[in-house]
Amino acid sequence: MISVLLVDDQHLIRQGLKTLLELEADLEILGEAENGQEAVVMVEKLQPDVVLMDIRMPVMDGVAATREIKNKLAQTKILVLTTFDDDEYIKAALQNGAMGYLLKDTPSEELAVAIRAVYRGYTQLGPGIVKKLLTQFTPATATQTSPPPPTLAELTKREKQVLHLIATGANNREIAQKLYISEGTVKNHVTNILNRLELRDRTQAAIFANSFLSYLDEKD
Repeated sequence: MISVLLVDDQHLIRQGLKTLLELEADLEILGEAENGQEAVVMVEKLQPDVVLMDIRMPVMDGVAATREIKNKLAQTKILVLTTFDDDEYIKAALQNGAMGYLLKDTPSEELAVAIRAVYRGYTQLGPGIVKKLLTQFTPATATQTSPPPPTLAELTKREKQVLHLIATGANNREIAQKLYISEGTVKNHVTNILNRLELRDRTQAAIFANSFLSYLDEKD
C-alpha cells in the first residue's frame, strides 16, 4: 500500500483527488493539507510515502514546502500537481527535490500510475514539461558542438529508439505502443540506458538525448 498526502489550497480539488485516488486498491490517502506549512507538519507526523503537492498556496508555497520536507525526511517522494507550467516553478520544484511535475488536467488513471512510479524512484513529467526543460537546460548548439560520448555507441538499436522517444516526453506506455513491445520490456530498456550512460533518471536521459538527437536519428 502506498500512502499519500494531498496538499492543495482548494478543498474541492483535494476532495476530488481523494475520491478518485481511493478507487485505486494500492493507494491510501493519509491526510490533507491546505498549504505548504501545514504539509511540512503533517509529513513529519504521518510520514507518507508520496506527497501530491500544489505549487501556488498561501502561507508557504509548494516549492518551499518541498525543500523543507526533503531536508527533514529525504525518503519522502514529492510529486507536484498544479495548473501552472511556468519555467521557474518547474525548475525550482525539481531542484528542491520534487520527483515529478504534472498538470491538473492529467487523467486520474495516469496520475495513479505516476504516483506509483515516483514511489519506486522514477521521475514523472507531463508531456509539455519535458520540452520546457530541454529548452531551458540544453544549449541550442549542443548537437553541433558536442561529440557523442563512447557509451552512447554501446546502446542497442532498440535502446536508442527508446532513448529518442524519452527525449520527446513519451512515457513507458506510449513508448511500448510506438515500438510494439510490452511496458515491462520498455522498463528494462530504460534501466539499461540509465546504467550505461550513468544517468540518474528520465529527466537527465531526456536532456542527454536531446543533445544528440541527430546522432540517434542517423543510427535508427
